Order: sequence, then C-alpha cells, then structure tokens
Amino acid sequence: MTDAPLPPESNLPELRWCSASLEGLGAIVVIYSPEDETIRAASLAQALDDEPEVAAIGRVLEQLMDRLELLAPSTAAREMKPLPASTGKVAEAVAAYAAGEHTALDEIPVVQPGSEYRQDVWAAMREVPAGETVSYAELAQMAGRPLAHRAAASACANNLVAFAVPCHRVIRSDGGIGGYGFGGTGTKRALLAREGLLL
Repeated sequence: MTDAPLPPESNLPELRWCSASLEGLGAIVVIYSPEDETIRAASLAQALDDEPEVAAIGRVLEQLMDRLELLAPSTAAREMKPLPASTGKVAEAVAAYAAGEHTALDEIPVVQPGSEYRQDVWAAMREVPAGETVSYAELAQMAGRPLAHRAAASACANNLVAFAVPCHRVIRSDGGIGGYGFGGTGTKRALLAREGLLL
C-alpha cells in the first residue's frame, strides 16, 4: 500500500509542539507536523535568571517559529497550536529521551531546510550513536566530502533540529569540545555526560 500524497502545506493542520525537562539542563522543546509525526524544529529551553521554565519554553518556541518563518515560510505559515501535545509518537519519544532513553528520537523523521550537502551532513549526524562522538573531519567524510571540514562544521552550526540531529556528538579533531549553539559548551558536555561520555 502506498501513502497518499500530502495536500499542500496551506491545507495541512497546525503544527504541534511538546517539551520535556532534562534534569538540570532545561527543557527539550520540539515543533512537529502532526500529519506525518515529523520534527520540524527543536531546541533547548534554558531559563534566564529567575525566569520560570514555562516562560523559557515560550521564548524558545517563539525563536524556533521565527527561524522557521525565515528558512521554511510555508511551514511557519501553518502556525502552531498553543497547547502542548502529550500523546503521539513525537511527544512520547521526547518524553522517553528526557527520561534517559537516548535512542528514542532516532527513528522519528526530521525535515529541515538546507542545501544538499547540509542534508547529507545532518543525515550522517543521525548515524552517530549515543555515547560516541565524531570529529568535524570524520563527519565530513561520513557525508561524502572528506575535505569539507568547515562546511560540515557550518551544517552543525545551522542545525535547526537539536537532539534528533545530534550535533552535540560532534567535536574537534584535537579532542576539544567545539561549539554548541543550543546552550554553549557546558551544555554540550552535560548532554554527552548524560550519554555516559565524559569529555
């Protein structure tokens, strides 16, 4: 049986979102399309000063929708339901990931805008198992362009789907932690430590 083609994005339901708390790190926040249970954007909400977690989540949702509006306007135009989802494949996978099941997001589909090479790099990142790391050079090789280290690093920096496309598992060739756009190097170390890897 083949899947029926999806209607144009303008006829699709509103985007949904869900979140789950990561012990002491903030909350994973995910925006997804409900008709195909596909993640469209994800980030980490970390409270600023005395900000409650719910306010941090709201701020990050707004930032993610702003990025979608810039990079994937037809997706952002669908708008988003205001209340979080608590059931369904994506919501359950996010809860499982937050509870320590590091492979919970591995089989959830992901769509994000980007060049063909960035798509290759993001696909390669999804092949890096929890508890392991690769260097930017190794990632470039996995993506089919061994000399494109900087382009691979740029794909990491422009990843719109944290956790499901695990850019926190990519480090420098000299063993240095490298940057992390979803909370800085301390957060990157903490995420790797959750997976049993101390750097």
